[in-house]
Amino acid sequence: MKVFLSVVLSSALVSVAVGYALIPLLRKFKMGQNILGYVKEHGYKSGTPTMGGLIFVISAIIVFFLFLKNDGYLAVVCIAVGVSYMIVGGADDAIKIKLKRNEGLSPLQKTLFELVIAVVIALFSQYRGLTGVFVPFTKNFVDLGFWHFPLCVLVFIATTNSVNLTDGLDGLAGGVSWVYLAVIATLIYLQTKYGFAVYFKDGEYTNLVMLCCSLVGALIGYLLFNTFKASVFMGDTGSLSLGGFIASISMLSGNLFFIPILGITFVASSISVIVQVFHYKRTGKRVFLMAPLHHHFQHKGYSESKIVFAYKFVTFCVGTLCLISYL
Repeated sequence: MKVFLSVVLSSALVSVAVGYALIPLLRKFKMGQNILGYVKEHGYKSGTPTMGGLIFVISAIIVFFLFLKNDGYLAVVCIAVGVSYMIVGGADDAIKIKLKRNEGLSPLQKTLFELVIAVVIALFSQYRGLTGVFVPFTKNFVDLGFWHFPLCVLVFIATTNSVNLTDGLDGLAGGVSWVYLAVIATLIYLQTKYGFAVYFKDGEYTNLVMLCCSLVGALIGYLLFNTFKASVFMGDTGSLSLGGFIASISMLSGNLFFIPILGITFVASSISVIVQVFHYKRTGKRVFLMAPLHHHFQHKGYSESKIVFAYKFVTFCVGTLCLISYL
């Protein structure tokens, strides 16, 4: 436990240092965010540096490898997945900045890149026989066999895009993600401690917990710059990467079914957009004042800080319920 806490603290400090070094460079090279014109509340944010996801990704990876002692590949695979999605997001951000528009890669291009990564990790898990999942709120473990493959691909696409949609307010995606990762780290620790983790030696799961702790600390340090009013945005560089880390860590630890539960606020963001689009096309009327859901609350008069806290609070409460069954 001391090691995990040391990782969180170290990662937070490294993240702050990287942030202070990187943000001036982003400003110098004019890596400013273009703000959607119809989001009037965010007009003052135009020009704020983006691609800040580099801060917590770089910091988390550095600290993870500094503390790494046990041999294993699960955590390294998760890092590869997270970095792969970060590259896709980085390309999207770079195009937006260069062309000074709100759309970077086309939806088709982005989906294809995301799909390739999702299929590769799904094939990897199938090849390694990592097709079992824990059933939430129980101690049961079931093997999905072949059906794990399409489910894995679907979950990866849904998770990365849901985290991306949630990145709409200062500190929102980062705040919810560190709470999620703290809970999933505790969940993996408890599953290993009480003998429910069945695939690998304890060292593999220890590395996954340590990766989670690295990300938690890095995100907390990053939020020093991203909390309202933000001096940097994570961009798709950060949000897609976070989605990749969350999906891969959860999937490879056997906790695939926990993603839509612990990530309930991510799910709310996606569902609100889907409902809004389909209902508007069918009736010409809106269900929400604006989608994703956090913008609806903002139009209702709630402050960004209050909405962000509420999302983290919901994630914490749901996460606590998920942990109770293992105590």
